[in-house]
Amino acid sequence: MSKKTVLTVDDALTMRKLIAFTLRGSGFNVVEAADGLEGLQVLAANAVDLIITDVNMPRMDGIEFTRQARAKLGSNHIPILILTTESEAEKKNQARTAGASGWILKPFQQQQLLAVVGKVLPGTVAP
Repeated sequence: MSKKTVLTVDDALTMRKLIAFTLRGSGFNVVEAADGLEGLQVLAANAVDLIITDVNMPRMDGIEFTRQARAKLGSNHIPILILTTESEAEKKNQARTAGASGWILKPFQQQQLLAVVGKVLPGTVAP
């Protein structure tokens, strides 16, 4: 089976590096973007199997990025996970309406992230 590619979009370099370290350790390819606008550019240049995005970012937030990514992808077959410190029901509803597949709160445990990735991309993460 070929490696799956994950796009991680977060304005915090340390968070992107932690996500990338966790996913690469489980056999994923990882491409990164610092905000929603850059995320759309990376998405246009790379075929991805999963997107993990923050909500609060400069230039374009994660909810608008999710909305535009869904429009560009033209389908819902690529999961989009929101990874954020936000926990308000209204933000979750906005993300779901925009096309998000799931929600993970920061700070996260590496095993928690891998468990959620394993749920949205079955067969990619060893239990």
